[in-house]
Amino acid sequence: MVAAFSIACSISSVSKLTQEGGDREMKVGYARCSVDRQEHALQVDALKSAGCERIFVETASGTKADRPVLAEALAFARPGDVMCVYSLSRLARSIRHLLDIADDLRSREIGLISLTEQIDTTTPGGRFIFTTLAALGQLEVELLRERTMHGLRAARARGRVGGRRRLLDDKKLGVARVLLADGALTVAEVAQQVGCSPATLYRSMPGGRRTSGAEAQRNG
Repeated sequence: MVAAFSIACSISSVSKLTQEGGDREMKVGYARCSVDRQEHALQVDALKSAGCERIFVETASGTKADRPVLAEALAFARPGDVMCVYSLSRLARSIRHLLDIADDLRSREIGLISLTEQIDTTTPGGRFIFTTLAALGQLEVELLRERTMHGLRAARARGRVGGRRRLLDDKKLGVARVLLADGALTVAEVAQQVGCSPATLYRSMPGGRRTSGAEAQRNG
């Protein structure tokens, strides 16, 4: 469940200008927490201290593509305004998403400030740092992907394949077959004896007790 609401932070002199209808630059804040039990207060207080006059607050996972309050905040900002966040991780769900937002803001002549990283794209130095951080983040992703692929290739060369280790090896399966064929224990009890769930035991031994009994007779 996504809980979303917006907080209008007013400063007396600024509010007066707004009421008079004058168009001017504005700092627009955006705060996000992933779950309801987290507090937005730290982010909101920092955004207020940074001079944000309107703060949009959202409770949603950072991995969600659909964040209606973020979309509202981005649509609210006008050319000359500055979008302000507590940290870049509160704004975007990935490096690609961050770059897309930054490109959109830049094309609309809207700045971006991140308080934690001390990035301000309204300055040449801030734009340079933001671009560098984004490039480093993308490089990290590429290096991680490359290391993963090298690891998989090395594992395959040693005869190993990816995926989870089997919970039931041949020895445990053999024990399970004998116990099931004996009939003294239930499937759940046999599963507990060999260290797996009943569902895993059923998947590993299609036919369950009937199959085990037939195999035990053949082996006997």
